[in-house]
Amino acid sequence: QEWKNTFATWDPQDFCNISKVILPTDAYWSPPIFILERVNGQNSNVDYMTVMHNGSFNSTQPFQVTLTCSLMILKFPFDTQTCNLTIASFLYPVTDLIMKTRRTPAEMMKDSQSYFLTDGEWKFTNLSIIEYMEELDDGEFSMVTYVISMERRPTLYILNLILPTCALYLLDMAVLFGPSSLEEKINFQIAIILGSSMLAVILNNILPTSSNKPPVIGTH
Repeated sequence: QEWKNTFATWDPQDFCNISKVILPTDAYWSPPIFILERVNGQNSNVDYMTVMHNGSFNSTQPFQVTLTCSLMILKFPFDTQTCNLTIASFLYPVTDLIMKTRRTPAEMMKDSQSYFLTDGEWKFTNLSIIEYMEELDDGEFSMVTYVISMERRPTLYILNLILPTCALYLLDMAVLFGPSSLEEKINFQIAIILGSSMLAVILNNILPTSSNKPPVIGTH
């Protein structure tokens, strides 16, 4: 966070060429920021800010936060999810405080990809920034929304779920139309049913829950 306070300025030549100082965050006013989608988080212990001689304040406080996100899993495991991170300050209307992003979405995208080091289930694909004003009962407030797009990596689900299911059904068709006796076909059909039941149990455990539209792979 960066902001300016015209009352906190000085001439470095009058103070041994000191152009900046480090002060506790409670020594001066700082803009209160809220994340609307936040459900849980862990704040950092960095309780200091940098004050420049021209009245520029800089405060960097990294913290870990858990957000709510509405998932659309109809195309699971080949789905792409979009989540919002909205930053607002409802204590000050736009007449007192307006939030702006210093970097462009392309610069933020590059930085975010460098921070996203894990090679897990999700692939970070896009980041866009929306700056707008929101009207509430008490007035109009400045808000900034970061739209984050993530693409699921389907390799694990293809190897552990889709390929075994296709192999079972192909084997079922081969035995059904093969020259085997009726008793052998019945025994093999029972084995196929048991195998399909086990895959259904595995599928039920790994599928994300959704109350709106279940994934297509879970309806067959």
